[in-house]
Amino acid sequence: MKHLTTLALFAAGSLAAASLNAQQTMQQPQTGYKREVPDSLVAKAKISEDSARAVALKRVPGTIEALELENEHGRLIYSWDIKVAGKPGITEVHVSALNGRVLRVEHEGATKPKPAARRSS
Repeated sequence: MKHLTTLALFAAGSLAAASLNAQQTMQQPQTGYKREVPDSLVAKAKISEDSARAVALKRVPGTIEALELENEHGRLIYSWDIKVAGKPGITEVHVSALNGRVLRVEHEGATKPKPAARRSS
């Protein structure tokens, strides 16, 4: 009887874990890129992530490396990191999450500039 109870508890735990994994999969779309999209900000966005992705890729065709939905300088934006074929580094495209307009496009080189050499006295 003890083995039957243990088996029943194990089965119930497995079902609960499977249900939780299914819910997380539904909430976190499989994108193939790093994605930081807080639920609290998604609720405030008027433009969907899919629409913002289309706008960003129309402006800078390439492969998306990462997405971040954030408040930056008082604006709610989708910040897309796009890798352009044949070009070193990443191009960052900011799309307004409120109206879908491109706010900024900025290329970030493959390496960061080295700090200026310090002089010794």
